[in-house]
Amino acid sequence: MKSIAIEIPNVPGEHKIEVDVRVNGVKTSYNYKVEIFRWEDCDLTKNENRVECIKKIVSDYDDNWELTHIGMPTDEFIPITFQKKMKRPSLKE
Repeated sequence: MKSIAIEIPNVPGEHKIEVDVRVNGVKTSYNYKVEIFRWEDCDLTKNENRVECIKKIVSDYDDNWELTHIGMPTDEFIPITFQKKMKRPSLKE
């Protein structure tokens, strides 16, 4: 199983989501952010379209977070979900 769908209330603005999951009794915590990016903040000239704008948003985003989902765009904005990268335990030799 790779994913579980959790409904989030449809309220305007950004969301910070913390999810605790137990699989076979082992608890793991996940952190997500849903951020709203406005098209007006992009340079939507003939040299940059909305796809290029999204690529730039994702590539310039905080390295501690990774892209999880790109939501349904509207004429004004696009919601993008990021998941906080989990610290992986280092392997001992």
